[in-house]
Amino acid sequence: MKYEYLLIYLLMVVQASQAQTPKLDSLNRLINQASSDTARISLINKKIDLLVDVNIDSALALSLKTIGQAQKINFKAGEISARRSLAGCYILKGDYTAAKNNLKTAEDMAISLKEMSRLLKVYNTYGMLYGMQSKYDSSIAFFQKGIPIAEQGADKSGLEKLYMNIGTSYSMLSNHPEALRYEQKALRLAETNNNYRNQALCLVNMANTYKAMGDDLRAEQRYTRAIKLAQQEGLKNVELYAYSNMATIYTSQRKSQKAYEFASMAAKLSKEMGDQGMEAASLTTAATSLAEQKKFAEAERLGKSAIDIANESRQPLNIHQAYASMGTILKMQNKYAAAISSYEKGFAALKDADIYDSQTGDIYRELSDCYEKTGDYRRALSTYKIAATIADSVRGKENIRKSTELSMNYEFEKKEQAAQIEQQKQNAIAEARQIALLSGLVLMLLLAGVSFYAYRTKHKANTLLEAQKQQLQQQKSQLEEQKVQLQKTLTELQSTQRQLVQAEKMATMGKLTKGIVDRILNPLNYINNFSLAAKDLLREVTDVTQKYQPTFDPNDLDDLEDSSTMLSQNLDKINQHGNSTARILQGMQKLLKERSSTFATLDVNHFLEQHISNSLQKAVADYTPPLSVELIFHLQPQPLEVTLLTHEFTEVIANLIDNSCYSLSEQQRRQADFKPAIQVSTQQLDDQAEIRIRDNGRGIPPKELAQLFNPFFTTKPTAKGTGLGLYMSKDVIEYLQGHMKIESKEGEYTDVIIHLPLVTAESIA
Repeated sequence: MKYEYLLIYLLMVVQASQAQTPKLDSLNRLINQASSDTARISLINKKIDLLVDVNIDSALALSLKTIGQAQKINFKAGEISARRSLAGCYILKGDYTAAKNNLKTAEDMAISLKEMSRLLKVYNTYGMLYGMQSKYDSSIAFFQKGIPIAEQGADKSGLEKLYMNIGTSYSMLSNHPEALRYEQKALRLAETNNNYRNQALCLVNMANTYKAMGDDLRAEQRYTRAIKLAQQEGLKNVELYAYSNMATIYTSQRKSQKAYEFASMAAKLSKEMGDQGMEAASLTTAATSLAEQKKFAEAERLGKSAIDIANESRQPLNIHQAYASMGTILKMQNKYAAAISSYEKGFAALKDADIYDSQTGDIYRELSDCYEKTGDYRRALSTYKIAATIADSVRGKENIRKSTELSMNYEFEKKEQAAQIEQQKQNAIAEARQIALLSGLVLMLLLAGVSFYAYRTKHKANTLLEAQKQQLQQQKSQLEEQKVQLQKTLTELQSTQRQLVQAEKMATMGKLTKGIVDRILNPLNYINNFSLAAKDLLREVTDVTQKYQPTFDPNDLDDLEDSSTMLSQNLDKINQHGNSTARILQGMQKLLKERSSTFATLDVNHFLEQHISNSLQKAVADYTPPLSVELIFHLQPQPLEVTLLTHEFTEVIANLIDNSCYSLSEQQRRQADFKPAIQVSTQQLDDQAEIRIRDNGRGIPPKELAQLFNPFFTTKPTAKGTGLGLYMSKDVIEYLQGHMKIESKEGEYTDVIIHLPLVTAESIA
């Protein structure tokens, strides 16, 4: 089993350009030489920020002491910084309540004093607080609050950290394109500012993102660069995270011994730093690696240590990983009951977290296997369904991610090429200016020959500029061609994605359900047919009874007639409900039927004129008394080109007209002078074609309106409705990238509104 470690969140700390120990020595000298108490406390706060990278317990103790000193001299700015640093230490120790209390105090003080730079650091630490609890949406919200503060104050260092932390949260949400976009922005700023500390942190997080995307080669390259920078700058925490994540790469590559070695180095370093969360995560990987080598006794010993330390850290993801690892180790030894207990404790730790990825699905699948081995088939099936649902979601996200990455790479390359072209142009202009300057100097020495030289120089510069202009035009033309090609590729990917989603839907649900429907329909037909045959036999029995009526006792004859009547009614009910059930099953067959793969681009106005009239004739044919409906068209004069699956969309139209006719017949039954009418209208709204089908029938009560698209919900009697028509219609419209809604007023009208994307020149390109 593979585990991902928590990515690094960057605290708002001072920059480190040399090794931490010399920097601490220098700060200690400055603290001793401080000319005032406020200056001394400010220097101590800088020292605390450096200590976080070396020893968390020392940083925590010094933070508490500094808060007391700042309060003693009423130095609120110093107290804000110390409380923010103390909160960061509490977060790393897993004491989130204490961290939140200190951050709230620091936030109120910073807002009161309008200390925006310190408020920025508080918001960043808030984001870290929620991120370490796996509540990544909340962490992103706090990081985003800091961006305008950093931009207004031109705090480039603050922007580095905010971009990096936002990228970290997106990576943990498996939104890898957004994660890389923010991480690249942070790395560029760190390189521009020569901030080696933040460069190392950025490289580790980018490596983690690449690892999550399955690109182990790029991940290893960035971990290696990060380790070198971390050792150069004395950043033990960065070195620790690089070791631990290298261990997970070797775990995924089945290099168990190397994974164990790197995980052990990470566990040792995290213990020295007092980072319980990383110590637990590293021991978890080491234990799993030993189990892969069949060293189960030692693996269980390390796994139990990991669980104890993870519980002390109070970090949900680490607790989940530790218990899940122990479950895997026990399962490998066929200790299924004990494994189930560990897996369930692991999932209990994640009840309030935002974790929903492929690893979670793998663990659910392993738990399902354990349930099956112990004979608990109900839980095995339930857990397997959860694993399958997660797998479907992850595959959908992966398809979307690939499409997004293709688009992002194209935009990035386009900007890089444009920058190169602009630089070439500037170089050419600079070269021309230099030649002109040299020509002026020669003019002072040789007036007679300089005019000819200046002419040739100018001509040469013009020729060069013209050649570069033509080259620029060619490059622009090539970029446009690349854009068209990439757009076509993106469209193909999106089409493939839709087909994959439909295929997965049929694979997971359709096979079983369709088989059941097909099996039920056959005996159901026998029931309906035999009910009709039985009624015919009953009629013959009744005729014979009437023929020999004088031979029967009058009381027996009355009882026989009552029984015959009751039996006839029962057979009618059997046939009625049998037909109703058959219609429901036939509707389910349509729902489960694989859609046609051929799309057609056509004018929706012409399509509606052609098919609505036919659908109306079929719908009114079965009504008694006859139903005469006025059909009114209000179609936009200009063609509205849309892309449809013609067979499926025809069924949608037929279903909507059938519903309207039923509503009209009900209103006609209630109102003597009622004139049934259906109005069909179309119009263009921006890049959408709007279709409205409105009837003046009985309408729909508000309490039923919200349930119309639920499967098996119907406003018709059981014998007439299946409750699947609107559900299937909405499914088809959404498959065509459109949407559908219904508006109604009881006793007056019902309005079905469909929006479909128009085919434009851009979408064709």
